[in-house]
Amino acid sequence: MGRIVVDKISKQFKIGCTKKQSALGGFLSLFSGTGPTRVIWALREVSFTIGHGEIVGIIGKNGSGKSTLLRLIAGIYDKTCGGVKTWGKVVSLINFRLGVHQYLTMRDNIYFISSFLGLSRKETAGRLDSIVRFSELEDFLDAKMYQFSEGMRQRLVFSIAVHSCPEILLLDEVFEVGDREFQAKSAYIIKELVAGGAAVVLVSHNLDLIEKYCGRAIWLEDGRMKGVGPVVEVVEKYKESV
Repeated sequence: MGRIVVDKISKQFKIGCTKKQSALGGFLSLFSGTGPTRVIWALREVSFTIGHGEIVGIIGKNGSGKSTLLRLIAGIYDKTCGGVKTWGKVVSLINFRLGVHQYLTMRDNIYFISSFLGLSRKETAGRLDSIVRFSELEDFLDAKMYQFSEGMRQRLVFSIAVHSCPEILLLDEVFEVGDREFQAKSAYIIKELVAGGAAVVLVSHNLDLIEKYCGRAIWLEDGRMKGVGPVVEVVEKYKESV
């Protein structure tokens, strides 16, 4: 049994479009929500399985459906059809700003974000020192988050996420965070998670990063799965197509 099983999943969005109509019709549709729309299929019948202890990369051009797929696995989006099953605790790092309260201290944010990741207050207290030490932000524990740089915020959220013991870790353009030393430390802890049976899914345009860390790759094009297999083979075919 895999950690993630995606079975013929499809996702459509309805978006507003321009259509010539009377001034009165435009006014009424604005307030009624009945304006003209068109359907866009972000994903169509995508299927794959990711097993325990795998790091899998998702590649493709902008608009190919990569981030949508990650959000479907995370449960952020509802599927239109098909199925997604996951086994284990899912933690997604899709946007470092989400969940961070700018006017709370770093200490309070650790408790706040950890609660969303399924940790009790007691569990968070037991991991607090390790989270802070890993993030290398010991001097800022009682500083407000709006005083943090983007890099400091990234290190903190990443540290909280990996200390929540995810069994499925979803990363959207996020892996090598911070300076070179912190990147090495981040890669090491992710490899530890994988060695313990976790699955990691990495969305990135950085093909060197995908080849460096992933064993397999999934190539999406226009919402459909164009290829899946050993990372070197899939990346090479993708490079030939662009």
